[in-house]
Amino acid sequence: MQMQTDQSYLERRGQIEHYFDRTALAAWEQLTSDAPVSGIRATVRAGRDRMRELLLSLLPADLHGARVLDAGCGTGSMAMELARRGADVVAIDLSPSQVEIAARRVAHHLDTFAAGGRIDFRSGDMSDPRLGPFDHVVAMDSLIHYRSSDAMAVVQRWAECTRTSMVFTFAPSNPLLLTMHAVGRLFPRRDRAPGIEPVAESALRRMLASESSLSRWHVGRTGRVKSGFYTSQALEVTTAEGPAR
Repeated sequence: MQMQTDQSYLERRGQIEHYFDRTALAAWEQLTSDAPVSGIRATVRAGRDRMRELLLSLLPADLHGARVLDAGCGTGSMAMELARRGADVVAIDLSPSQVEIAARRVAHHLDTFAAGGRIDFRSGDMSDPRLGPFDHVVAMDSLIHYRSSDAMAVVQRWAECTRTSMVFTFAPSNPLLLTMHAVGRLFPRRDRAPGIEPVAESALRRMLASESSLSRWHVGRTGRVKSGFYTSQALEVTTAEGPAR
């Protein structure tokens, strides 16, 4: 079973890398900038902005001395906010091209980082244990393209090298998302974005509770963002050493 999980994760990882590094690079560069976008994309941009704020609200306001993993950093918006709080950020993404964009953007904002805040941009696998150790892990819309079993395997790898908290998003299962997921399969393969894998919150909580390797971790706060075509839910998982409320 572990071998099957690893194989499906690697296959999906390759699809995601190709999509974000080649097929949709220009679109994501525009979406994550302040350039004008269409009405639908504007709702997605607004939703992503709100989700970033929500995830940040689940972390300490002062991150001086903390080492934080930004898993699936994209073009760097989250990494910059973490660095502004003083964090030592490892920001990693599968797409080398998006990482290049992120590094360019950050270069124009270095003077806004709090004293001690810094970003180490890397391209590669967000679950690589050699990246750690960390105090916190943040993953915004990075797990939503993976099967639940693969996503849980990634969370377990993070847990092994993380001291305090993990905050990540998942695609909450609902009729609209399930319909969009089914319709997406009708498009020619070359035109498809990597499918989103919806999961019910109750099912996700059961999976987290059933993993013996996560016995020291506890589900904390949660919050959902819905903005037009964008729907995502944040979940906080903490240890006994987790952040003060």
